[in-house]
Amino acid sequence: MQNDQGEREEKTGVIMQERHVDTYREEAHELLSELESSLLELEGSPGDMELVGRIFRAMHTIKGSGAMFGFDEIAAFTHEVETVFDNVRHGTLQVTRDLIDLTLKVRDCIRLMLDEPDNKSSEEMAAAILSSLRALASGANESGTPLLETAEAIREERTAPATAEGGSQTYRIRFTPAHHLFRTGTNPLPLLNELRSLGECSVTAYFGAIPPLEAIDPESCYAKWDVILTTSQGLNAVKDVFIFVENDAEVSIDVIDENPSGEGDVKRLGEILVDRGDVGRQDVEKVLQDRKPIGELLVESGVTTSAKVMSALSEQEHVREVREKRKVEEAVSSIRVSAEKLDKLVDLVGELVTIQARLTEKAANGKDPELLFVAEEVERLTNELRDNTMSIRMLPIGSTFSRFKRLVRDLSQELGKEIELYTEGAETELDKTVIERLNDPLVHIIRNSVDHGIEDPSVREGLGKPRVGTIVLSAKHSGGNVLIDITDDGKGLHKEKLRQKAVEKGLISPDTEMSEKEIFSLIFAPGFSTSSAVTSVSGRGVGMDVVKKTVDGLRGSVDVSSEEGTGTSVTLKLPLTLAIIDGLLVEIGKQHFVLPLSLVKECVELTREDVEHSHGRHIANVRGEIVPYVRLREKFGINGDLPDIEQIVIADIQRTSIGLVVDNVIGEHQTVIKSLGRIYRNVQGISGSTILGDGTVALIMDVPGLVDGAQTYEITTNN
Repeated sequence: MQNDQGEREEKTGVIMQERHVDTYREEAHELLSELESSLLELEGSPGDMELVGRIFRAMHTIKGSGAMFGFDEIAAFTHEVETVFDNVRHGTLQVTRDLIDLTLKVRDCIRLMLDEPDNKSSEEMAAAILSSLRALASGANESGTPLLETAEAIREERTAPATAEGGSQTYRIRFTPAHHLFRTGTNPLPLLNELRSLGECSVTAYFGAIPPLEAIDPESCYAKWDVILTTSQGLNAVKDVFIFVENDAEVSIDVIDENPSGEGDVKRLGEILVDRGDVGRQDVEKVLQDRKPIGELLVESGVTTSAKVMSALSEQEHVREVREKRKVEEAVSSIRVSAEKLDKLVDLVGELVTIQARLTEKAANGKDPELLFVAEEVERLTNELRDNTMSIRMLPIGSTFSRFKRLVRDLSQELGKEIELYTEGAETELDKTVIERLNDPLVHIIRNSVDHGIEDPSVREGLGKPRVGTIVLSAKHSGGNVLIDITDDGKGLHKEKLRQKAVEKGLISPDTEMSEKEIFSLIFAPGFSTSSAVTSVSGRGVGMDVVKKTVDGLRGSVDVSSEEGTGTSVTLKLPLTLAIIDGLLVEIGKQHFVLPLSLVKECVELTREDVEHSHGRHIANVRGEIVPYVRLREKFGINGDLPDIEQIVIADIQRTSIGLVVDNVIGEHQTVIKSLGRIYRNVQGISGSTILGDGTVALIMDVPGLVDGAQTYEITTNN
């Protein structure tokens, strides 16, 4: 029995350790992203010490947590790099482009150590980086002593006990660990010892929260501490002590005596207790109620008048009210949830939406008013649950935007160009699944802008343009979609050159008439490239093809606009979510289909007279506008008699109105998207399926795919 219990405890310990390691990896990846963005910002503002502090704290956290969870190589490597930025913080090392380059390589090396701990190449990479950092630090030190060696002396100087000199400050530190602190592997005593090393320190422990012996959980922390510290090291040094536990403890740090050697009265006991929050002001006043207020005593002594006392009391009350309002802040908490659990929740909500649709249809066909009332309540709650679940999946697209600054920086260096990337609308939210699949298309578009779009600095100067080219990456909401725009101020697209290249590739015939929009869309053709030579950046004609395929797979669209000599803009129009959409349910024969409602502009009737007036052409006159349409009955080969009056669903495809002819429009429908089986995955014009309220299956139309297929069919037929 004891052996079994020991094995269970050992197994539980292993599981807990694995969870902690996974948590560390997730947090480390977030810190590495923050590190990269901070470094790129620092390159543009080398004197910003706040950015230096952010970089230092990120590496400090990676180092400390890495040592705690067994990533000793990461901890040792980061420790030496952290030493360099400690020198930057103290002004003994300047921020240069070489330092930024090496620190970005540090970030890449740490990521490799995290993702591939058994990869031996990371050791060689780390050694090479440290060697370069030592050389850089040694060259920057006027005394000739390597800064990586002098850092320990600086650290000893920082942590030496501080005397009450003019630059010292006294802090009140209240440290209340969360009950689960021990479970994270943290011991609070070393933190208190580190505080003692910063200066003159007095520590008071509180054990009043310890429960009776039979109720004690040995893995819980019940103690809390008050610390009074006088130090000349500054507030950041005090904050750094708690950098590993800031999410697992309540830590308040207040300045209580900015100049211990200066003159002035020490606060009275009642003021200190009130200031610390240990007693209320009313409690102090209650104890002192037998004594007359100071105002009355002053008036009775003839020192001042009652009016002046009332004015002073009014001032005191005003300040107190203002301060109280500032303290009232909404507490915001968050928890980390795995992506698998979130996806499972969305799947369950999707099933619930389907069942709710069946319940609503059953209630509508019945004659039970109570059932109808229940169905309406279930529909309301389901809609609310759906919206809340979808909002949980929504993430700001800025997390994707930030990584492209590094891409542009590295590519511009490789190609000898000077390019700045600006981002707008980073707070725009998009479904996490869309964001994950959006990375590759954006990489290819930006690489294309850097290589093909932006000219060399000397060429730009000759054209009267700024030497530094710009790429703007922006995002904004547009109805049920997000528009992502990538604009550069480069040379733009040469229409005739694109056309000639397309003729050479056999994509079009020499006498084919094409609009400007159609010519620009040639860049998305497989194997199409205007580069004369294949380089490490471009020339193989596969990048923009990937963009088109990925965006089509996301039920989105791509639009290109360009002006020769001015620049090019590529706009991606993407749906907010891929899980549940608002659709328009239509009927053809006895079959049902769903069109994404975000693409639908309006629905109009198509009579037999309208068809006869078009003389066999698939066009309709909608309030004076000629709209081409696709007959879905013919497209899908559905037999049966035509109704006397058909319906045209007019969709907006890349700013062009296209009609889709159906037998009947039923109405709006909340559509839970189900993926198709492997056999039907490549069927043109169909993007998925859904289950209707009566249990039947309806196919979801890929409207851009339908239109492209119809255009291809017409071109083939005409030829």
